Amino acid sequence: MKNFLTLGIETSCDDTGVAILENDNKVLCEYLSSQIKDHSRFGGVIPEFAARKHLENLLPLVDAALREINIRGQDLSLIAVTRGPGLMGSLIVGVQTAIALSQVWGVPLIGVNHIEGHLFAPLVDSQDLEPPFLSLIVSGGHTEIIEVKEFGKYRLLGETRDDAAGEAYDKAARILGLKYPGGPEIDKLAKTGDSHAFNFPIPLKNTHEIEFSFSGLKTALLWQVKKFQEAGENIPVNDLCASFQRAVTEALMAKVNLAVKLTGIKRVSASGGVSANSALREALSNSKNFRAWLPKLSRCTDNAVMVAMAGHNSWERGAFVNDTVIPDPALHAI
Repeated sequence: MKNFLTLGIETSCDDTGVAILENDNKVLCEYLSSQIKDHSRFGGVIPEFAARKHLENLLPLVDAALREINIRGQDLSLIAVTRGPGLMGSLIVGVQTAIALSQVWGVPLIGVNHIEGHLFAPLVDSQDLEPPFLSLIVSGGHTEIIEVKEFGKYRLLGETRDDAAGEAYDKAARILGLKYPGGPEIDKLAKTGDSHAFNFPIPLKNTHEIEFSFSGLKTALLWQVKKFQEAGENIPVNDLCASFQRAVTEALMAKVNLAVKLTGIKRVSASGGVSANSALREALSNSKNFRAWLPKLSRCTDNAVMVAMAGHNSWERGAFVNDTVIPDPALHAI
């Protein structure tokens, strides 16, 4: 039987990803061009600039991937591209490139929901994770828990009311004068801080709904920093980072535990940029209420392997598009 080769393309935000997957989950090659250094001077992602960088990076990465495994574009079985949600300019670059390659090579094309892509990230290296399971997706733009009844059949159990967890980390870092992106910086400094030095509120910890909110926690941090500034005292950045991180982790864990209790499902996966956070990974891994599956650190953030895997799985379910794909920056979570 001929091997099924899927080219994955990811350009939803500021990372340009390309990967080629063989059959279900064998990664033949993967490339990721990060724009962190390009955007760090701005303190965040500039959409138009991100799109321009994708234009520069995408085709050379596709060419490098084909050359690495010594195949032609016509040898591919499927092209899977992120169609949303994300930044419109970035999505357009990825989708239009994928459409052009599909037409030139005569290869079928499928659009992938970025959130479904994240859902597949832990499965790339963990073949024993099967539905039903709960998926915690925590990134700069999303914080939600999804019940995976079977692949292609999902139920959104709850999401954030305001800021996503990753967004809260970036805003907290800005308040503390740390560099972008904020999540890794806070995680690093928290390791040498006292996580109980400040009693920050645990957002929505005791509510009976699966829901998140991080704007109030961010405000609590801001007022604490202002107190030190007004008193002319040194700001204990490490302790603030550790205490803030503890509050975020406890808020996330409270709702994961609630979801496990309400559904009776004791298999939990996590993905998205914040799933690389050391405190969250430790809390999930050490839970006595469920077993956790976590992606390797390189696949916590946006990447093309997860897009290729989600696309291939969708193709196998018969949900494919063979002519065109329309980018949708506001595409609803699965």
